[in-house]
Amino acid sequence: MIDTLRARFYRFLRRILTRPRVDLPLACALVILCGVGLVTLYSAGNANLPLVAGQAARFLLGGVLIMLLSRIPPSMFRNWTPWLYVGSLMLLVVVAVLGEGRGADRWLNLGIMRFQPSELMKLVMPMMVAWYLHPRQLPPRWKDILVVGLLIAIPAGLIAKQPDLGTALLVTAAGAFALFLAGMAWWRIGLLLAGVGGLIPIAWHFMHQYQRDRILTMLNPESDPLGNGWHIIQSQIAVGSGGMFGKGFEQGTQSRLDFLPEHTTDFIFAVFSEEFGLIGVCAILVLYAFIIGRCLWIAMEARDTYSRLVAGAIGMSFFVYVFVNGGMVSGLLPVVGVPMPMVSYGGTSAVTLLVGFGVLMSIHANRKVHD
Repeated sequence: MIDTLRARFYRFLRRILTRPRVDLPLACALVILCGVGLVTLYSAGNANLPLVAGQAARFLLGGVLIMLLSRIPPSMFRNWTPWLYVGSLMLLVVVAVLGEGRGADRWLNLGIMRFQPSELMKLVMPMMVAWYLHPRQLPPRWKDILVVGLLIAIPAGLIAKQPDLGTALLVTAAGAFALFLAGMAWWRIGLLLAGVGGLIPIAWHFMHQYQRDRILTMLNPESDPLGNGWHIIQSQIAVGSGGMFGKGFEQGTQSRLDFLPEHTTDFIFAVFSEEFGLIGVCAILVLYAFIIGRCLWIAMEARDTYSRLVAGAIGMSFFVYVFVNGGMVSGLLPVVGVPMPMVSYGGTSAVTLLVGFGVLMSIHANRKVHD
């Protein structure tokens, strides 16, 4: 019996490795983006090879997971979704009790590594909304919208309590995108947006003081140049000093002289902008746009409602990550701690993003066949 199981496992593994079912254009774009991320991290980290090697190992793990997940049919992901959602919620509850971090309880210490459950919820959230809407009549009615709102609000509230407002908003956006792609009427969207706008004064009352300061600082960073405004001002200097063609690889001064905080994580895009200039920024934005467009193309080719909503929401969420981080480093948005996808240093974030692309590859491999 053991020999038979071992033989079956080896045949399954051989089939995965010899016949990967991936979308080659998307896979090539991801490989290029990961390479850009490692090169930028090498410069931002002052040639810290262990730092780069650790990130490369995470990318390699993510690549293996993409190949594995691409062999799993979307129907199996759909069956797993409720359990993944409940498990992610339980992890968020555990974080509230046993979590650790710098000023916020966001990580679980597993001994050999630290894990951030809120990153997993970014992927599970659109899957859960798609799972709920899949068997129901579309476009969704108010009852279904209310249920989806509760599914989103519970994990978002737990994440905001850590406190991690940026990730809570990203989780909310991921679920909202799946709801939007389900064909919700524009007048319903308008009413919901108006309701959210009306809740802003109430939300302001419950925000932490440092979160309020970030918003006020965004409007006028020069009001506290050596305090709350330091991040934005130094980031804007780095972005602006890059000019058209940049200062050159490893020639940036803001990060190397330690003027730019968090230059390997949240503000690494400012390092990239300083060293490669406007030309480099436009090139990487084109790469991001191609990846997002390819995700939406896979969504259009999806076989069923669940696959279409998941693929579309993952692509739109990826856009939000790029937009928020780019707006943050340029001073157009508050500092909310959102990393630049595949460029910023981060373990859980990078692996979770690649797992999401693995789900996309599965949807692509099982897309509808045109006659």
